[in-house]
Amino acid sequence: MATTKRMVPKLGSIDELLKLSEQSFKEPDAMEPAKGGIQSIPICKIRFFQDHPFHLYEGERLSDMADSIVNNGVLVPVIVRKIETDENGCEYEMLAGHNRMNAALLIGLEQLPSIVKEKLTDEEALMYVVETNVLQRSFADMLPSEKAKVLSLRYSDMFSQGKRNDIILELKKLENPQYDKENSTSAPLGQKLTSREKVAYEYGLSQNSVSRLLRIDKLIPELKQRTDHAELPLRSAVHLSYLTEEEQKMVETAISEQGYKLDMKKSERLQDYSGKLTVDQVSKILSGEAIRKPRGQPPAPFKLKHKVYAKYFSPQSKAAEVEEIIDKALEMYFAHQRQQHPQSHEEAEDTGHVPDF
Repeated sequence: MATTKRMVPKLGSIDELLKLSEQSFKEPDAMEPAKGGIQSIPICKIRFFQDHPFHLYEGERLSDMADSIVNNGVLVPVIVRKIETDENGCEYEMLAGHNRMNAALLIGLEQLPSIVKEKLTDEEALMYVVETNVLQRSFADMLPSEKAKVLSLRYSDMFSQGKRNDIILELKKLENPQYDKENSTSAPLGQKLTSREKVAYEYGLSQNSVSRLLRIDKLIPELKQRTDHAELPLRSAVHLSYLTEEEQKMVETAISEQGYKLDMKKSERLQDYSGKLTVDQVSKILSGEAIRKPRGQPPAPFKLKHKVYAKYFSPQSKAAEVEEIIDKALEMYFAHQRQQHPQSHEEAEDTGHVPDF
């Protein structure tokens, strides 16, 4: 493989050498384009990506990154896009590098080496955000709402396989300048994913799992957070995703204020009322009142005939002992009947009546 010979500038005097040395170590002025399209941009001019769908580093992990920047600097430039100056004076929006920016702020760094993208659509900008996180983290380690956002983008109408490939190649080369697409051992990206089967195959999921995660992306942020924290079971979250945004807010308010717990029965009942749910119905369903079975009529009192009583008990038997023995005998009898006639027992539970075996 041929190598390119590095050109060494000819210097006429020691003064030129000193001048070149000063230029080499001089920090570039803010906003001044550097070699390779990298600019040094004040952090105060960069805002976070709006509605950023991924959780950022915290605690020790963020501190470790800050320490690395102190020792080594920001080794990989961030990627931002040019925006209209917002109300806070920000002229750029972060696409790839949220954790680096947080770590830089932690140690008081004022500028970041940045690659600036211009004239990106919102969809293209989101693709940078998503693909950066997919490359840096294992999909399996992502939270449900994060997986949902990745799959939602993959399955959306705006998804462009060619554009995605270009972005992935750019991100990989940024991390590793020697990255060679042809020699890469990663899976080929040339075939456009047009079906749920291919999306499922790419991420090692069943088609049902893909379907459920796509529904999670339709939840309001508060319910997504409950799903991520395992406060809301995944299947229950899917039921709630069919509610309107206003109805989801009613559910969230009731859970927050009353501490209600959600299970499959309650979430299914809520979904049944989709489009016509009221605050009162939400309260009745979540409290259990709406799904509580009405109590059946108590059986009429009766007396045990003497000839039946005399078969099993002596005249000296105490009433409390007789009552206890009859209770145990009936418990054993009906347990046996449940084993012999399970279907009849399930129907009895639904109606609240004892079956006539």
